[in-house]
Amino acid sequence: MDTLEKAYAVAKEQYAAYGVDTEAALAWLDKIQLSMHCWQGDDVAGLESTGEALSGGIATTGNYPGQARNGDELRADLDLAYSLIPGTHRINLHASYAETDGVVVPRNELRPEHFSRWADWAKDKGHGVDFNPTFFSHPLAASGFTLSDVDAGIRQYWIEHAIACREIGAAFGKTLGTPTVTNVWIPDGMKDVPVDRLAPRERLVKSLDAIFEKEIDPAYNLDAVECKLFGLGSESYVVGSHEFYMGYAVSRGKLLTLDSGHFHPTEVISDKLSSMFLYVDEILLHVSRGVRWDSDHVVTLNDELKAIAHELVAGNFLDRVHIGLDYFDASINRIAAWSIGMRNTQKALLMAMLEPLEVMRSFENAGDYTKRLGFMETWNEMPFGAVWNQFCLTHGVPVGFDMMKPISDYEEKVLSKRG
Repeated sequence: MDTLEKAYAVAKEQYAAYGVDTEAALAWLDKIQLSMHCWQGDDVAGLESTGEALSGGIATTGNYPGQARNGDELRADLDLAYSLIPGTHRINLHASYAETDGVVVPRNELRPEHFSRWADWAKDKGHGVDFNPTFFSHPLAASGFTLSDVDAGIRQYWIEHAIACREIGAAFGKTLGTPTVTNVWIPDGMKDVPVDRLAPRERLVKSLDAIFEKEIDPAYNLDAVECKLFGLGSESYVVGSHEFYMGYAVSRGKLLTLDSGHFHPTEVISDKLSSMFLYVDEILLHVSRGVRWDSDHVVTLNDELKAIAHELVAGNFLDRVHIGLDYFDASINRIAAWSIGMRNTQKALLMAMLEPLEVMRSFENAGDYTKRLGFMETWNEMPFGAVWNQFCLTHGVPVGFDMMKPISDYEEKVLSKRG
């Protein structure tokens, strides 16, 4: 402990020499609440009683022991993960995590009471809740289409589901005193090249307009729409493309969701942020890590994550962005996957908050790109780790690899006994 504190004192002086206040950066980071996705804990299985297999382009790989089998186990696993992550954070739920005590409740008939245990838990733990309609793993999604299906009856079912989810989101927001971001993502698309790309998109516009027809107080619920480039079973055509939802969000005043795994492998969302914030008030980020495609790997502290954080801080966008995580890896300990990804996202934000932006901008504005490059590379040598460790110490969470001990103990005592 003493060694870590001494290291922080030295780092604090080094940053101060460039006009950077590490204490202010730590206080700033403390205000940022990330939304942790529940579906990492059970491989997106959900808590429904339908027994439906994953579909709609959703797939998990791996069979690591200890998958949560019910809501109580999932919440216990979440509690441990949150205890290893500095600060207080949110939980992101899918509609398929309703708890109906074995009664099959159609998704278009879900109500806030089916999530009462989640609401009670979140209130007790101090978590805000974000929400998602579940348009996959369902017989009425078997065609590969939901809100854009040619069958009006299927479209109506999913419209009613999304309307119900907005009401559930608003109920969470009202109960917890913090607005729920309810995000609409659909798997609609075609495996091979379509003849008509327009008609499904026309149907999707009408479905979305019907979903959002009722105004809901933004103090309780915020609506977001999410795009994708392609998916399993929709390799050639996705109805809800980036251009589609960008236009919809701008024209309808909705949040635009950008998922870092939903674009071409050489395309990054960090470059899109400064453009999109010119046209939309708020953005929802789903931070993930695609490897060659939207494979939803655990978030690592890679260049793109750092670039996303830099854009958010340099553009002064943190008050206009909602940051959630979205990945699921069944090949490693699921609690470790949560904790590592969340902590890495916080690390990237802290790195950006410690940047001397005015010094860097001065070189850029003067056209001295040589000094800009030299300074940016030199800045990579700054003792960021000592500042991060101080953040962990302040919050009473494990530093570095010490995080793995409580996870290993829990695996031995709890996860290994789940069969």
